[in-house]
Amino acid sequence: MEGFLTALAISFAVIFVAELGDKSQLMAMTFATRFKTMPVLIGITVATALVHLVSVGIGYGLGAAIPTGWISLIAGIAFLGFGAWTLRGDSLTDDEKVKAERSTGSAILAVGGAFFLAELGDKTMLATITLATQHGWFGVWIGSTVGMVAADALAILVGRYLGRHLPEKVIKYGAAALFAIFGIWLIAEGVIELR
Repeated sequence: MEGFLTALAISFAVIFVAELGDKSQLMAMTFATRFKTMPVLIGITVATALVHLVSVGIGYGLGAAIPTGWISLIAGIAFLGFGAWTLRGDSLTDDEKVKAERSTGSAILAVGGAFFLAELGDKTMLATITLATQHGWFGVWIGSTVGMVAADALAILVGRYLGRHLPEKVIKYGAAALFAIFGIWLIAEGVIELR
């Protein structure tokens, strides 16, 4: 039990700090300006749990990292597409708006998919792999997942606040710019990784 608690505490602290200011925390804030809080939090939690489960499996079982350059390139291109889509905008009828507010499934899938792609090869994934080579996999998995979700929950709160206090046009352009930044960031990481 002591090993589990040590792994839990260390991985929580390391991943929480690593996530502060990370692109996925900025993504959480961006998604929170567009979707309700719970679907964003659920999407982040599911994606984080899956990525970190893979991470501890790699770290604990193999002790090696997977090549992530191509994944980063594909994710970067997808984020540039998300940015263009945000700029283009969508218009909903009143009926569609009501359905969208009631339906949380599509928001969960959008957020979860984006986070899953963004986290593959990210510093928090690599940190989780490293921690799992030194500590018990289960404690690292739980601690790293909770640490990341806690840091992203802070970003969600900021995003919700901005969504209520900024004009829609500012949010639209800001979200598009952030998606473009994430895309360029991921593409740069992919190019560096492939060298």
